[in-house]
Amino acid sequence: MNPQDPLAALNPLRDPALIGWWPLAPGWWALIVLLITAIIVLGYILRKRYKRNAYRRLALLQLKEINTALEAGEPDNDPIHTAVTATNALLKAVALRVFPRHDIAALSGRAWLDFLNGTAGTKTGAATFPAEFANAAYQRENVDLDMQQISAAARHWIKAHRAST
Repeated sequence: MNPQDPLAALNPLRDPALIGWWPLAPGWWALIVLLITAIIVLGYILRKRYKRNAYRRLALLQLKEINTALEAGEPDNDPIHTAVTATNALLKAVALRVFPRHDIAALSGRAWLDFLNGTAGTKTGAATFPAEFANAAYQRENVDLDMQQISAAARHWIKAHRAST
């Protein structure tokens, strides 16, 4: 040790203790509360939407059953007529669930077809209901319709229809 150098007599410098992450600063607590609130609100909104669209899932299952019965060729005098009638009834039930009853209940024929094609959403290239579908459910003779097109249009309508608010 050099008596001339007073700094040599000092102890070596110690690094300060690292700053810990706990306890959290108030800003972090506010952020945590905000995130938890956002997650709860999002969960509530998604649950409400899921419940609100339960009728769509049920209708799609019923449409699938109609198509399965048609493909299975269950004994019937005219399976296409039966499928068209059941699809028409299903679409009417779905429409009555969403739209005002006084607007939907009396629709038939061309007005019903225009309603279906008009409320089907704006997706380009989506299947639409053919003009023959308007009165096919009311005909007694054999109905010659493309059930794949009708099924695709019904599936699209069930998924995409929007009630005017």
